[in-house]
Amino acid sequence: MIDAILKHLETLVAFDTRNPPRAIDGEGVFAYLRAQLPGFRHELRDHGAGAVSLLAVRGRPTRVFNVHMDTVPVAEGWSQDPFRLAVRDGRAIGLGACDIKGAAAGLLGAAGRTSGDAALLFSSDEEANDARCVAAFVREHPEFTEAVVAEPTRAAAVLSHRGIVSAQARFRGIPGHASERRALGDSAVHRAVEWGAKALAQVRALQDQGFGVLEGLPFNLGRIEGGIKGNVIAGSCDLRFGFRPLPSQSPDALLAMFRGMAAPAHLESFEELFRGPALPAGQGTDATTQLAAGRGLAMRLGLPVAEAVDFWTEASLFSQAGLAAIVFGPGDIAQAHAADEWVELAQLEAVAQHYARIIGHGN
Repeated sequence: MIDAILKHLETLVAFDTRNPPRAIDGEGVFAYLRAQLPGFRHELRDHGAGAVSLLAVRGRPTRVFNVHMDTVPVAEGWSQDPFRLAVRDGRAIGLGACDIKGAAAGLLGAAGRTSGDAALLFSSDEEANDARCVAAFVREHPEFTEAVVAEPTRAAAVLSHRGIVSAQARFRGIPGHASERRALGDSAVHRAVEWGAKALAQVRALQDQGFGVLEGLPFNLGRIEGGIKGNVIAGSCDLRFGFRPLPSQSPDALLAMFRGMAAPAHLESFEELFRGPALPAGQGTDATTQLAAGRGLAMRLGLPVAEAVDFWTEASLFSQAGLAAIVFGPGDIAQAHAADEWVELAQLEAVAQHYARIIGHGN
């Protein structure tokens, strides 16, 4: 089976599906996916802005496998052509091989050697923090009750993970000549940097909070951009940041905390750009019920269960919509988004065997 998987993966890696720029339409990789799934009913949707989804259905399933076809841009430090799959030392190396075209190749291989009921949802917007494809699916297909999201989990089922929030703060300043003493307080860049220092200090104070094996609050200042040159007091500065709440933490409360660290007169705007719930997506008893549903799904499918993880997946969007949802795929998140991204061949084959077994048995 590994030969068939690698043949699919070689072709999938060769498609440039970087996001950004997300220059993706219904042809290219999606035409290839349709051609590899004869006997399936195909529902191809363009959700705008390069967000394309393909739902391939055989029979009358109530469980959907979800895999995104977009990748991050090419990281610095690649030692080979990222769009040409290389196989050596028990690894398949290529852009998206781990996150998550390897899983897509495994699903194609599994679908091709089974005849059971199956639903495969391929999407192209996961890496953009712009969840149009899954949102449309859960809105338009209430017949589905279970979801398996094929992110890299080292071939074990993940039942819970953090949420994700990305935001932008725009600081205003009072422009002028940098020789003026007031530059210390009036620069928009200074105000952004001071806010960042406060945010980092507060996040460090939250590191003793936990949820199971998850601890602390991952936080990242992703970009600070403002000013004109070194001798001009900056009149504006944009700061983008993100954080990963525990399932037990309120994103609204955390956003309010971060916003409150800036003087209102210093803020031109403070905007949430994207929010993805934690898995499970509910709170309190709802979270307990959803977690039990995910565990029950993993047990019925005969999958080993792993600890909670720090990274976010679209499994939480299925959970938010009321589906029992788990994450299960080949690869290690440590290889995702990295130069010379790779996935272990043994995991590719093992996970594909699980996919084939699950599809072969139907619901």
